[in-house]
Amino acid sequence: MSIDKLLSPIKVGSVELKNRMVMAPLTRNRASQPGDIPTDLNARYYAQRAGAGLIVSEATQISKQGQGYFAAPGIYTDEQEAGWTNVVKAVHEKGGRIALQLWHVGRVSHHLVQADDNQPVAPSAIRAENTTAFVKHKDGSLGPIPADTPRALETRELPGIVKQYVSAAKRAKQAGFDMVEVHAANGYLLQQFMSTNTNHRTDQYGGSVENRVRLVMEVLEAVVAVFGADRVGIRISPNFVGFDLKDTEAEASSLYLAKELTRLGVAYMHIAEPDWAGGEPLSDLFRQKLRAAFSGNIIVCGHYTAESAEKRLERGQADLIAFGRAYLANPDLDVRFRENAPLNKPNVATFYGGADEATLTIRHSMAAQPKPRWLIDQ
Repeated sequence: MSIDKLLSPIKVGSVELKNRMVMAPLTRNRASQPGDIPTDLNARYYAQRAGAGLIVSEATQISKQGQGYFAAPGIYTDEQEAGWTNVVKAVHEKGGRIALQLWHVGRVSHHLVQADDNQPVAPSAIRAENTTAFVKHKDGSLGPIPADTPRALETRELPGIVKQYVSAAKRAKQAGFDMVEVHAANGYLLQQFMSTNTNHRTDQYGGSVENRVRLVMEVLEAVVAVFGADRVGIRISPNFVGFDLKDTEAEASSLYLAKELTRLGVAYMHIAEPDWAGGEPLSDLFRQKLRAAFSGNIIVCGHYTAESAEKRLERGQADLIAFGRAYLANPDLDVRFRENAPLNKPNVATFYGGADEATLTIRHSMAAQPKPRWLIDQ
């Protein structure tokens, strides 16, 4: 089967991409310690995958408060910004384009990864059942731990959350990223505000769809003011059911958000499809409504092969396709697709961690207790 569409160039916002293949954001737990700083290992890893039309970085916490996993990288200190600058330079030298994914985990956290053992924050003080954070314990050991019960953010604190995103976006711009992607998916803070079972607020950020989407739009408007709408994207995951998320109005809020994104003029919407994590598959009718509501480019992600990606593009239901685990095992995925070459199979034992002793410990710990699938494609 021909995959000419998938391999064809496209302009997303103001960024010219050489093909329609996107490397999905993939958490690796490789940041150096102390400080959660990207290293030369990160730079080599991303540069090896610069054949993608667009790389979306691993989810990157915008503040210490936004962290839920030990050794995930941040973008809130000078040292972290310098580490990401090195990553961007390596990708650009290989002719690639890269977006930084801006992340706040909200309630999917634990006081052991928070500053001063603080309690995690969320729209409402509702604990995520059957959910773990990944922490360094007081005795120095590493491993998963049940997420803490969060405290509810007060209304007066929400402008401060927006400022965290603004500060992170400014650092991303200084580091040279081509784009930024606001992470509003996979059960983290912004999706917690949108979801009916995690947001029980009675102020202007709770209740109606419009109110539950309000913080997401305030974040996007502030990030657009830094980067320009033509270099900003967002990731959403309608019908996602991980981290104890049960949103009874997921499609309604997604369609409302899509119209607001059109008004704002953001470059793309990146949809993490729910069925690979156990959620209800997106219907063709919903896809049509989403396409009608959103004027920008649509990226979809979830168990796509070269053939199924091409079919989705030909149907006009997406403009780009993101690949996750396939890129972990095949840095030259675009070449393999073009040449119809066989693909390496992903090795779950190597998904997390890296080359030094600390991150090898993380990798082995996670291999012994595999993460839920939705943590792989973040």
